[in-house]
Amino acid sequence: MAETVADLLVDRLIDWEVDTVFSLPGDGINGIFESLRRRQDHIKLIQVRHEEAAAFAACGYAKFSRRLGVCLATSGPGGLHLLNGLYDAKCDGQPVLAITGHTFHDLIGTHYQQDVDLVKVFSDVAAYNERVMGPAHVCNVVDEAVKTAIARRTVTHITIPKDIQDWSADGHRSKANIPMHSGDLYSEALPLPPTATLRHAAEMLNAGSRVAILAGRGCLTARKEILAVAETLAAPIVKPLLGKAVVSDDHPYTTGGIGLLGTAPSQEVLEECDTLLIAGSSFPYLEFYPKPGQAKAVQIDLDPSRIGLRYPADVGLVGHCWDVLRALMPLLKQKTDRAFLSKAQERMRHWNELMEIRGTRNDLPLKPQVVARALNEYLEHDAIICSDTGTVTTWAARHIQIRGDMEFSVSGTLATMANGLAYSIGAAVAFPGRQVVCFTGDGGLTMLMGELATIAKYRLPVKVIVIKNNVLGMIKWEQLAFEGNPQYGVQLQPIDFVAVARACGIAGFTVEDPALVRAVLGEAFHHAGPVLVEATVDPNEPPLPGKITTDQAWQFAKALAKGQKDRWDIIKTVVENKIREVV
Repeated sequence: MAETVADLLVDRLIDWEVDTVFSLPGDGINGIFESLRRRQDHIKLIQVRHEEAAAFAACGYAKFSRRLGVCLATSGPGGLHLLNGLYDAKCDGQPVLAITGHTFHDLIGTHYQQDVDLVKVFSDVAAYNERVMGPAHVCNVVDEAVKTAIARRTVTHITIPKDIQDWSADGHRSKANIPMHSGDLYSEALPLPPTATLRHAAEMLNAGSRVAILAGRGCLTARKEILAVAETLAAPIVKPLLGKAVVSDDHPYTTGGIGLLGTAPSQEVLEECDTLLIAGSSFPYLEFYPKPGQAKAVQIDLDPSRIGLRYPADVGLVGHCWDVLRALMPLLKQKTDRAFLSKAQERMRHWNELMEIRGTRNDLPLKPQVVARALNEYLEHDAIICSDTGTVTTWAARHIQIRGDMEFSVSGTLATMANGLAYSIGAAVAFPGRQVVCFTGDGGLTMLMGELATIAKYRLPVKVIVIKNNVLGMIKWEQLAFEGNPQYGVQLQPIDFVAVARACGIAGFTVEDPALVRAVLGEAFHHAGPVLVEATVDPNEPPLPGKITTDQAWQFAKALAKGQKDRWDIIKTVVENKIREVV
């Protein structure tokens, strides 16, 4: 029975089938915590060490479970700490509800302690953003926040002054606010494009002689459908990073990733196609698309405002990818000319041979891609891989092989560091029986390293693989290859991550010899609980694009000429990687 406003809030979340809240306690949310304590048989609290991690964990939970993620933070600084993780959820289209405390309702705006107007602060990140005014208001606000987050796949925010949380649940109600007028049921609209529009799209795809598919995150629930379309159209499937798990990396119809972290065959597919099907993707890097006017484009997206956002669309199909593709399939004609697909497959064979050579090197110092490639031997068919942002993203994108029912995600559009470990917390809580792997760099891990204590506290069996090179590697290479300047401000103070992990109660292993990588990973993955593996790697291994542009080559050479202190080591590494045009 609800006794307080906080009880009404938590009960309404339970009505919406919310089963997990990620949070760090604080006096601004003590009323909500008391309600959670008394309802812990129905809703689980996961205590994190930093509110930013709570928001990231809620985003990761939403990404992998495809359900609403919920995070809770105290007033003032607690709410402010949520912002980075919430922007990550907003940018990647994930439904996350943020709940914050506020100072006493009658001291708001009087410069009292932690008096931060979080409604104003969250006005950009949250699609629905409201302060609870009393017991008769809270359920209405929760219902609106939940429905908006799910319907628009975005962030919503509720803030409740700390004293209002403790107010009686049976307080004053206005005559206009009819009890129970707001329901706890959401029915999603499942639009399908008009038949004439579907036929127009099919005619365009049938007419193309070199059809390519860009299959993004929206196709994660349409794997069978996208493969069926690819087979019919003899179309290579190019995968933006958030769509890495759409198709197994060893499938003959995919050329892998696109962009700076992608493959040369994928880039060549987009450079040569005459027709492009963009399905569930807002891949942001315009320079990797076909040149405007080169290809006819059909785009599928649930959000009509995204049609034509990245590339001029000739036909826009609004709806879920699985529904639209099913409706489109009977209208498509089987292509007999498979030369474009065969050419892409041949190029992909050469690319895979190159990745095999690079990923199995046995020279010292240890190459980071060797660790990523060796991981494949220990990943289960339904493993969840959470990658952090940085050079580690390159090694994960190119060398971790998706197969079966595996899932993969990273901070996509925001591309923020520090997401990997917190994502893995959300994934492990959502799927306690599945293998969860966090693939992170030393820079990203250090930012929210306290969350090692979180996975230890809850005995979440996350395997943390930290690539340690004592440098912010992606920034280093951007300074060299994009700016033409020597590296500056990117060196990191070395940390003994194994010692930190063991201090938190986590098993720790270290490896720096390529001959021992498989053995160390094997021992780590056979350990039942959480584990951290620290791999000390070559800081001069370049995460260069699949195809080097002339400008990148020139800027890189210019930076070395300016006096990069380890330029000869870098040149040696690049030459060994057979990217001679850079130097």
